Amino acid sequence: MRVSRGLVAVVGRPNVGKSTLFNRLVGDRVAIVEDEPGTTRDRVYATVEWRGREFTLIDTGGLDDGTSEVEAGVRRQAEAAIEEADVVMFVVDAQSGILPVEHDVADRLRRSRKPVVMAANKAESWKTEAQAAEFYELGLGELHTVSALQGIGTGDLLDAVVAKLPPPTDEEPDTGEARIAIVGRPNVGKSSFLNRLAGEER
Repeated sequence: MRVSRGLVAVVGRPNVGKSTLFNRLVGDRVAIVEDEPGTTRDRVYATVEWRGREFTLIDTGGLDDGTSEVEAGVRRQAEAAIEEADVVMFVVDAQSGILPVEHDVADRLRRSRKPVVMAANKAESWKTEAQAAEFYELGLGELHTVSALQGIGTGDLLDAVVAKLPPPTDEEPDTGEARIAIVGRPNVGKSSFLNRLAGEER
C-alpha cells in the first residue's frame, strides 16, 4: 500500500523568492531561479521529507494583476495549484512590505478555505524580521520569517507545514503504471505537449 503524502502549493506575487525557497526546502535546484519576474510559469512538483513525513511541494509563478496572456496563464496555474493543494504556503517579501496585490491573494486564500502557512522571505536581519510583522494585518494567522538564501527559519516553517497536513491515508495499491519523462531544450513546446496529453494545463 502507498501512503498519501499531501500537497503543498507555494504561492505569492512575483520576485518574493518562491522558487529559491522551493529549492531550499526540496534540497535541490529544481525550480528555475532568475531575477526576472515571471520566470516560473508552469507548476513544478518535487518531494520534501521532514521529520519522517513526506509531502509534495508545488512551485508556481508569481500572482499579480497583469493583463497579458502570459500573466493570465501564470494565474491559472497558481489557481490550479491552490485548488489541488492540502496546504498553501503564502510567500511574501519581508524587505518590501505589503503590496496591494497581496491583499488580493490573501482574500483568494481565505475563500479557498485551505490551511495557510505564511512565510516572510528575505529576513536576513533582526530589523527585517521586525518589519515583517506588518504582514499580520493580512489576517492569515502565524507568520514565519525565513531566509531562503541562508536557510534561516526553514525548519520552523517546515514544522508548521507538516502540522497542517492531513493525516497520512492508505491509497490503492500501485497499479504498475509506467512513468514517462518529457525532456528537451527550452521553448520547443514541452508544456503544450504535456497539456494536450493530460487534458489540462500543468
